[in-house]
Amino acid sequence: MTNRIWGLASALAFLAAPALAGDPAKGEADFKKCRSCHAVIAPDGTEIAKGGKTGPNLFGVIGRQIGTAADFKYSESLVAAGADGTVWDEAMIASYIDDPNAWLKEKTGDAAAKSKMTFKLPKGGEDIASWLATLR
Repeated sequence: MTNRIWGLASALAFLAAPALAGDPAKGEADFKKCRSCHAVIAPDGTEIAKGGKTGPNLFGVIGRQIGTAADFKYSESLVAAGADGTVWDEAMIASYIDDPNAWLKEKTGDAAAKSKMTFKLPKGGEDIASWLATLR
């Protein structure tokens, strides 16, 4: 009887978890598309993915409040998107990568919302988000 309860509890926990079918290994390889603007640097200074400084450091972005990375000046719209305390999760990152301006307009309800990120990645965002989620 106890095994059935644990089995049911495990199944329910799995179903309750957000489903994002990203492949972290593919996301790590695909991150090369992001390196011209973004680096991934751990708090101890270890460069996990060497890259540009046009965009914020993406280490720990999953679970971070939107628009709050230290030492980066975000657009007013992105700061507004995080003003309610919303934190990035994999699904939001994947959607944002697809079309940053459209995502901001939907999140803020402001038809004039704009992101500094002009790059769009309509395919593979879930893989990159899945890889970023491993970096904490």
